[in-house]
Amino acid sequence: MKKKLIIFPFNGNALEAYDCLGNNFELVCFVDDEVSKYGHYDGIPITSRKAIEEHPDALILAVPGSPTSYKKRKEFIDSLNIPTERFATVIHPNASVSKLASVGFNTLIMAGVVVTSNAVIGNNVCILPNSVVHHDSIVGDYTLIGSGVVIAGGTHVKQNCYVGSRSSLINGISVGEFTLVGMGSNVVSSVEANSVIIGNPAKPLVKK
Repeated sequence: MKKKLIIFPFNGNALEAYDCLGNNFELVCFVDDEVSKYGHYDGIPITSRKAIEEHPDALILAVPGSPTSYKKRKEFIDSLNIPTERFATVIHPNASVSKLASVGFNTLIMAGVVVTSNAVIGNNVCILPNSVVHHDSIVGDYTLIGSGVVIAGGTHVKQNCYVGSRSSLINGISVGEFTLVGMGSNVVSSVEANSVIIGNPAKPLVKK
């Protein structure tokens, strides 16, 4: 039996999440705070947060965040004020997640993603298509991983980071909280919290 699901907000991540549902979920609606977005997408309603109360049996997948707003992901998700057991975890049927890996709640893993042995994917995480998280690595809560990213073994990406598409992180390093890794960067050493790094090899651009 399919589980009922609501996706919040109606953004690019939500559109990609819609394609990840497979046969496990029935999408009830998208929810957003912007009235200008209300209507339908592919026949699915786009409506207000009232739908969360109107469908108490539906699970929630909250996927806010972008390179400009990733630091506010926790605030945005917490604003839903729902119990953790109501959050869904959605893994695309064509993703490969090791039985020895751990995946938290309200986490979205898209097509082609590979998560290998003993990797830990936290809560409220998004991993975009074709990224690889190798053995014993940790992706912290509220972090966004772009498409085609490679995180080598034993690396720790801490909470509320944004790792841009096509980036590579060498094994055994740590990336501090609230860090932005620019697209296509090659990260070869540990990174302090609240950094913005870019390049090959990646270097600090600015500190916020």
